[in-house]
Amino acid sequence: MVDQQRWYFHPITVFVFSILALATSLFLYIYWYVEVSAGLHEVVRQYNLDAHQFFEAQTWVVILVLSILVGIILVGLFIIFVFNQKTLRFYRLQNNFINNFTHELKTPVTSLKLYLETFAKYDLPREDRLKYLGYMIQDVERLSEHIGRILDLARIESRSYGEEFSTMDPLAVTERFLLAHAHLFRNCDIRIHKPSGQSFACSLNLPLFEMLLMNLLTNAVKYNSADRPEIDIRFELQGRKLNIRFEDNGIGIAKAELKKIFRKFYQVGRADDMTAKGSGLGLYLVRHIAKMHKGEISAESRGAGRGSVFTLTLPLQMPLLQRGV
Repeated sequence: MVDQQRWYFHPITVFVFSILALATSLFLYIYWYVEVSAGLHEVVRQYNLDAHQFFEAQTWVVILVLSILVGIILVGLFIIFVFNQKTLRFYRLQNNFINNFTHELKTPVTSLKLYLETFAKYDLPREDRLKYLGYMIQDVERLSEHIGRILDLARIESRSYGEEFSTMDPLAVTERFLLAHAHLFRNCDIRIHKPSGQSFACSLNLPLFEMLLMNLLTNAVKYNSADRPEIDIRFELQGRKLNIRFEDNGIGIAKAELKKIFRKFYQVGRADDMTAKGSGLGLYLVRHIAKMHKGEISAESRGAGRGSVFTLTLPLQMPLLQRGV
């Protein structure tokens, strides 16, 4: 984001320094060749020096200094150009997000309005009322999910998430999370692969870690065309770090998309033909939550239709623990 850039990388600052460098180079050029050169000619005349050799050295000094100043100008202009390109790309992503997110909000609202108007006009049988109420609850849940994600984004970016970090076992937290949210994944096969008899200790913020789990698991289900989505969660030790791998049998990720999917507002697909999917915030939140835990998140895929693997790496808080100790 622009407000997170260091002040000396701000385009206005860079532009001002570039203009100052240009003005300085012009001033020095005029000064050296009008004022200084006149004085040096007088010194050469008085002491009978070799004017050819003397002024040849002066010329090289002028060329060197002017080259440095011109280089500063070119670098400044290049930085402005790169920043401008990134800003334009960000605005395109933001516009794409607004268009799709507005559609995501408008669809359930329109659906709710239709059902309510139906209830107002007709005396429906109980079975139909219950069916429509179920649809309305689904629409409300969709709205709640979208609004909650925006609120989560605001809290995380402002670092105003009030919960503290404490030492927990991410394996046990994941098991409890899946048990508490089993109704959301009842049509999925989610398997946890864990080292026998081992537990792990990491510094976790429980609400944030559960938000990360929710985003990764719902993404694995959303971007899945299989009759029954499958997700394997593997806990693997790597020195003083813990790797948690989320492997799914989903639609996969193109190689060109792998480094982009964690960007803010980035959505898989093209904005111009409205094939972009998702809100463009889920994996962005995942990356920020991983960083807040002093960890990192990465993605890999063997290609379209061959599933994806998201690997969360967390530092261990203390040596490996044995269950029951």
